[in-house]
Amino acid sequence: MGHEETGLPEDEHCKAFRHGIELFNQARFFDAHEVLEDVWRAAPAGQKKFFQGLIQVAVAFHHRSTGNQIGMRSLLERSMRNLSGYPERCEGVALAALLKALAEWKHCLDNGSPPPALPRIESCEC
Repeated sequence: MGHEETGLPEDEHCKAFRHGIELFNQARFFDAHEVLEDVWRAAPAGQKKFFQGLIQVAVAFHHRSTGNQIGMRSLLERSMRNLSGYPERCEGVALAALLKALAEWKHCLDNGSPPPALPRIESCEC
């Protein structure tokens, strides 16, 4: 998928996207959100909600790291809504696995149970 029409060459889009995913998987959620915002800005209209959903996941877990449970819950729910409209694999992301992990976190927040492992964004390929 070309992103030249949006101002970000394909190779730069892929490089930035992979970097954002790496940061997320290193639990560097604030940094991941910053990088993914650049990808979101340059994304075609049909992919905007997908990238917005990934950014919201990163911000949700950033809120968790600062103790903001209300912010985490709100952004987690919004991210799940935004991501749920896309196929199980989108932009190389194993989206079904990510949504399952997010649902486990939501269940934990709703029930006060111990948190699961931090989610990972798997298989980012451009």
